[in-house]
Amino acid sequence: MASPSLAAAAAAASPLTSLDPSPSASRPAAAAAAALRKRPVLLLEQRPHPATPPLDSSSGPSRLPAAAGAGVAQPLRRKKGHTSSSRPRWQTALSVAAKNAVLLAVLLYVGDLAWRWAHPSPPQPVDRAALADYDARVADVEASLSRAFRMLQVQIEAVDRKIDGQVGTARVELAALLEEKRLELEGHLKRLDARTDELDDALAGLKRMEFLRKDEFEKFWNEVKETLGSGSGTEVDLDQIRALAREIAMREIEKHAADGIGRVDYAVASAGGKVVRHSEAYDSGKRGGFLSTILGGDSANPQQKMLQPSFGEPGQCFPLQGSSGFVEIKLRKGIIPDAITLEHVSKDVAYDMSTAPKDCRVSGWYQGTPNEAHSGHAASAKMPVLTEFTYDLDKKNIQTFDVTAPDVGIINMVRLDFTSNHGSSALTCIYRIRVHGHEPVSPGITISQS
Repeated sequence: MASPSLAAAAAAASPLTSLDPSPSASRPAAAAAAALRKRPVLLLEQRPHPATPPLDSSSGPSRLPAAAGAGVAQPLRRKKGHTSSSRPRWQTALSVAAKNAVLLAVLLYVGDLAWRWAHPSPPQPVDRAALADYDARVADVEASLSRAFRMLQVQIEAVDRKIDGQVGTARVELAALLEEKRLELEGHLKRLDARTDELDDALAGLKRMEFLRKDEFEKFWNEVKETLGSGSGTEVDLDQIRALAREIAMREIEKHAADGIGRVDYAVASAGGKVVRHSEAYDSGKRGGFLSTILGGDSANPQQKMLQPSFGEPGQCFPLQGSSGFVEIKLRKGIIPDAITLEHVSKDVAYDMSTAPKDCRVSGWYQGTPNEAHSGHAASAKMPVLTEFTYDLDKKNIQTFDVTAPDVGIINMVRLDFTSNHGSSALTCIYRIRVHGHEPVSPGITISQS
């Protein structure tokens, strides 16, 4: 037990009791110490009470026993292990009560939540009027949206129709413009084709014209000087040139008077040329009139009509049936061909130029034996093409066409095929066919076999 120490502490804590020498003051202290021995007392911190006046040394001894009694009584009210507090007890009690109330409120709230969780409240009754009003508002919104959609659709359809109309108008205008441009372009192309044909004709005419090159002209001029008897260093008199020109003109006139073109004809009938075969002749008995009178009876001999001079008389020809046909001619002897001449009546005296042949092709080969020429098999033999040409009515009536095939050998047979004429569907007139060339100078020259 700690009672002796407590008594000593109490004696030390109250020094006033030791100052009191009276025996009456020592007896209460001894009684208090005895009481402390009997039970434990919790000593608290001694603090002077605010209402207790300070110790006055001037006071009499009568105050000491009260102070001593108070100093002994205070330790009796203290508890062991605690210090003194300045808060009153009612505040402590109030704080504890408030904490208990808060804890009780929390427990009640948790219990209420648990009870509501275990016992949910029944659903509230539906407000029919509010629901009907909500449905009515939704229906109004849907109707408004439907009207707006229909108006938008009508506007879109109107815009589509307008666009289609504008596109259709633009398409029609574009088609009309394209058609106009096409027709204009076709007109330009036709004019260009016509100009091209004219240019081709002009070029063909230039090709047929014999221009002298510079060296040829110099050679010709030297020949002229030699003919006139002038030296290379002397000048030529103009009268001498005129005389030479007159002589050349007279020589050409003599050639023309001889056969018109001044070239040897190896197909002329008077020298041995003859017509071997030809396409169907036009029936002169059905014609009547002028040609019937001239070509009637035995006088219509193709050798006499196609291989003899016609002297430019209309009707002196051999007519063939239709607008196409052929003529095969045996030459007087084998030659190397140079050109073919086709003659028709001059348009200045002709009655009808539609019977003149137009597109022609000339073939040639060498016929070995006379019997094969009359056997009828010459048409099926191989016949190399010598030249192809078109007889033009706008040019002279006697037209000569050069042989264009390269490396042509010796031939003695010629075939003229015409595939069209200048308009007549009944007949085609052949006035005269001439074959020009030269005889081979050596027997080693190859012969074009059939």
